[in-house]
Amino acid sequence: MRSLRPVRHLQLLVASSLALTALVGCQSASAGDKAKDTGPARISATRSSDDRPLAPDQTIKVDASGGTLTKVDVTSGDGEAVPVTGAWGEGRKSWRSTRTMTPGASYTIRATATNAAGERTTHRSTFRVRPAQLFNGVTVTPTNNKVVGAGQPVSVAFDHPVKDKAAVERRLSVTTTPRTEGSWGWVRDPLTGVERADWRPKTYWAKGTKVTLRAQLSGVHTGDSRYLRRDVTSAFTIGTVRVSKVDLSKHTMTVYEDGKKISTLPISGGSPAYPTWNGTMVVLDKAPMVNMTSESVGISDPYNKDVPWAVHLTTSGTYAHAAPWNEGKGIFGNVNKSHGCVGMTSKDGKWFYDRAVRGDIVEVTGSSRQTVPTGNGYGDWNPSYEEWQKLSALD
Repeated sequence: MRSLRPVRHLQLLVASSLALTALVGCQSASAGDKAKDTGPARISATRSSDDRPLAPDQTIKVDASGGTLTKVDVTSGDGEAVPVTGAWGEGRKSWRSTRTMTPGASYTIRATATNAAGERTTHRSTFRVRPAQLFNGVTVTPTNNKVVGAGQPVSVAFDHPVKDKAAVERRLSVTTTPRTEGSWGWVRDPLTGVERADWRPKTYWAKGTKVTLRAQLSGVHTGDSRYLRRDVTSAFTIGTVRVSKVDLSKHTMTVYEDGKKISTLPISGGSPAYPTWNGTMVVLDKAPMVNMTSESVGISDPYNKDVPWAVHLTTSGTYAHAAPWNEGKGIFGNVNKSHGCVGMTSKDGKWFYDRAVRGDIVEVTGSSRQTVPTGNGYGDWNPSYEEWQKLSALD
């Protein structure tokens, strides 16, 4: 019987050893899996496969495997090149650019990702954007934090016609304080052929409204291989709400400021042969003296005059101005005898000129002529708001 005890003891030791081996083996497998899960994150970024430059409107994409992205920057050392903004993918596993890039610029991608253990991986690569062979230019109105009238739209005019209007409009944004409803609309000047994207509110601006335009246009393709070169920003403030109501049947112009009637002036509008435009016009600019000729506006009745206190209303040549040559003849307040402008005495013309600012509103009624087209100056207010919204390139 004694000889059996060592054997039993040996069996117990073997069993204990096997159990320990199994436990250790289980622990080793878990540690291996954890090590596998916490390997370094890997970052890949969009690159030209053959090192050729990328198109200005090509999308940049950064991906992370085995971890998540914590930071992505796409920037250029070129002072004129725009930084590239982007958006995160689900779980920050990817990043995709959301804007176009400056033609001809060199860019650097800098990205950082971390794995489950918090270990950081970094990525840096460079690429160049294809230069543009042809450019399109823009002119923004108004600029330089000016104070303007309540009819002034935000206006972006283009040197060449824009074929892909939707691509351009998506890069335009207007912010206002207080918040103001409005819409972009595309118009073309019937005389100059200049094409514009204008943003106008649903109704005339409220006094004191602050307006900011941000146009992320650098690298946007406008058609016919033409690209826009730069981003544009502009800000302005709405001043006095000045509305001048011209009644050609009564030969008067009544001026209102912030809803209060200031003065009613006797005027003389366009004659039956050369009637004044009907509709709403907006002050474009003004000059103390302008030389006006019949040839400049295509009128057969010849004239060549230096006209004082000229407030410009349409690109086709409509002005509100002093007409001293008609004084003392019983014309002002009684008969329409001009070549299409709104004429006043020298005293009244100077009074109106001194008050007028860019963006002031002039509403004309009582003429036999049609309503001024949207692109002829800022005729943007003549369509209803619903009609204006349909001039947007976006649904």
